[in-house]
Amino acid sequence: MKTGLLVVSLFGILALAVWGAIYVWRQIGDIEMSTTGILAMIAGIVLSLGLGMGLMFLVFHSERRIDDQ
Repeated sequence: MKTGLLVVSLFGILALAVWGAIYVWRQIGDIEMSTTGILAMIAGIVLSLGLGMGLMFLVFHSERRIDDQ
């Protein structure tokens, strides 16, 4: 029961975040982004994903190291 409630809550939060992003995107209207802006956005996405994956790797690696001792 607790797991189901957690899953429903998390999907609800995800749906609300997606709805909010779409709403704001439509309210902004047509805005042109320069090549520099697009490159900065791509760099931010890549660096954020890299940081997240690197930190998760360290968490799993340290957990495995503790189990091996």
